[in-house]
Amino acid sequence: MREELQDNMKRLVNFINFARSFFKRKNPLKALLASLLSSLKDMLTIRQKLKMAKYRVNYHKHQLYKMESLIAESNEHTFLKGKNLNETR
Repeated sequence: MREELQDNMKRLVNFINFARSFFKRKNPLKALLASLLSSLKDMLTIRQKLKMAKYRVNYHKHQLYKMESLIAESNEHTFLKGKNLNETR
């Protein structure tokens, strides 16, 4: 009975040592704190990120519109432009 108790105590101490070394190596509390802080930072800066995303979308829409208008100007088969060219000939 005494040997079983000693074996169980050794196993418990061994487990506690393993757990302590794991917490020293991995430190899950520190990782949890870092993830919470990054989530909080993201939540606080979400409006600024949304504004930047809207700005980028509008900028790309503008660039696309400019490109389409340049293509339409240089294309002689465009309906209105072809009509205007035929009328001037």
